[in-house]
Amino acid sequence: MKRREDFTPGDTFESVREVDAYRPVYYAAVSGDFNPIHVDARVGRAAGYQGVILQGMCTYAWLADACIAYLDDPARLRRLRARFTKPVQVGDVIRFSGRCAAVEGARLRLELSARNQHGDEVLKSAVAEAEIEGEA
Repeated sequence: MKRREDFTPGDTFESVREVDAYRPVYYAAVSGDFNPIHVDARVGRAAGYQGVILQGMCTYAWLADACIAYLDDPARLRRLRARFTKPVQVGDVIRFSGRCAAVEGARLRLELSARNQHGDEVLKSAVAEAEIEGEA
């Protein structure tokens, strides 16, 4: 497991996720979010999209997962904040990028971004706070 000295300001990390046709249905099943815009392509098209859109909380969970992979322990992630800026659609490829902005004692601050394959931000002003347990 990574130790405090393994984290340095300027470190970067990345995760890429592709939204397959089943992802909104899978996420609806586990989250209970069966809003028709997530499971019925006709509703999505009527709303001006190519079809269904992914639940925002799935995108947010993927952001958390990218942070956890960098931190090497889910218990280290203490706070995560982001603003939804663009719906994610089936077929989108989302690139989650992060940078360790600060290390202060046992606390880390991460600056994050999430962009689709066109370079459009799907999450904005994303930041995370982490703490390396037992090393405060």
